[in-house]
Amino acid sequence: MMNSSWFRGKRIVILGLARQGTALARFLVGRGAHVTISDLQPAGAAPLAAAQAAVADLPVTLALGGHPLALLDDTDLLCLSGGVSPDLPIVQAARAAGIPLSNDSLLTLQQTAAFSVGITGSSGKTTTTTLTGAMLKASGLTTWVGGNIGTPLIDQLDAIAANDRIVLELSSFQLELFDPALCLGEPVSTRVAGMLNVTPNHLDRHPSMDAYAAAKRNLLLHQRAGDVAVLGLDNEITAAWYAAYATAAGRGLPGAGVQVLGFSLLTEPPVGASLRGDELRLRLPGQAEQRVCRVADVRLRGRHNIANLLAAFCLSGAAGASVEAMTAVATTFSGVAHRLELVRVHAGVAWYNDSIATAPERTIAALQSFDEPIILLAGGRDKHLPWDLLALAGRGRVRHVITFGEAAGLIERALADFAAAHPAAPGAAPSVQHTDSLAQAVALAATLAQPSDVVLLSPGGTSYDAYRDFAARGEHFRALVDGL
Repeated sequence: MMNSSWFRGKRIVILGLARQGTALARFLVGRGAHVTISDLQPAGAAPLAAAQAAVADLPVTLALGGHPLALLDDTDLLCLSGGVSPDLPIVQAARAAGIPLSNDSLLTLQQTAAFSVGITGSSGKTTTTTLTGAMLKASGLTTWVGGNIGTPLIDQLDAIAANDRIVLELSSFQLELFDPALCLGEPVSTRVAGMLNVTPNHLDRHPSMDAYAAAKRNLLLHQRAGDVAVLGLDNEITAAWYAAYATAAGRGLPGAGVQVLGFSLLTEPPVGASLRGDELRLRLPGQAEQRVCRVADVRLRGRHNIANLLAAFCLSGAAGASVEAMTAVATTFSGVAHRLELVRVHAGVAWYNDSIATAPERTIAALQSFDEPIILLAGGRDKHLPWDLLALAGRGRVRHVITFGEAAGLIERALADFAAAHPAAPGAAPSVQHTDSLAQAVALAATLAQPSDVVLLSPGGTSYDAYRDFAARGEHFRALVDGL
């Protein structure tokens, strides 16, 4: 653990006045630091109102409307909120000046003695994190769930005991600072590290797929002997990392002394979780294999959520959860808000909110969760990801695609190009209709939908063209559907 006395009297700048920035400020002020919070939005901007109110009782300086380089004068530490890019000029200037970087998740792990579980991946992070936390809580263990999901834990450390469990969802944006060349103090990892999958994502932020994967891999690089790594075997990259533990030399992973568990829908790892017929099974180190539940008893929709459950069995089991608790959660948990969330059945039409789907791959997984005819609402802001596989996945499954937002034209061209290049592709091509907003897309879907159809908001793009985050987009969708 890093000694918290280091912060006393230090000058620390936080970039980003949002939930992570405000939680960081409260922690740092409590440790005696002199804190400045900078945000690109100007004072008086509506999105800042709640955040400014949240720090109104703290002796902090606010620098709003930009990130002037003068903020770095006499600065000892620069902290980045999750949405802040390390490519910003002020961050590059800090690096050139030798000023270390950090964020709320890294500091949380450096400052706590609690048993930690970290979960990352290109898809499934939030559901798996929520399931893992629920299984630990159902086992009677005091458990705190946070990180990139819900509330940061950095300002709650004083209440977290050494024998508690903390479960952190970790994004590539957070993990890229878990780097000894960048961060304050020694980089750390979690006692149990879950690497679900790595597929193209956030390539509008990371300079390459290799850089994105490297950020994710930081969660594994700093584990120590006695820790546990849980990796998905159905993904090419994470399966290769799993194999690398057997021959760790030269493969960029620590390996020595780390217990490795795998999970798979397709194979049966010697230790870990797998699907055998209709049964979800688990073998923890030194224990006999056990059946946790049957697929038929799971309430979550979609094969991808079966994989999320298998991962959660490994992660929670490695942190002390009982199989009985895993079974109870797996057979009762119905999902997380904005993730294949049933909003309403109206006039025989089921309306689903999957606003979390900010990449085409996530939309494909959503489509594969339904047997009913689908009207797909797709759009938002593109992340420089390929859309051709979505065009293939929609054939014969989607009756109509309704586009909206900045990426509407891109999606329409991708669907048209695929249809032109693959005239003999199986299944009927969907009709494609353009709208200018989510509200217009919902209104059009209401006129096209027939009884037994599913109207699915699974955009494939981020929300930042029109909303502060995917949750705000999902909440607007809910309101629109409730108003029909």
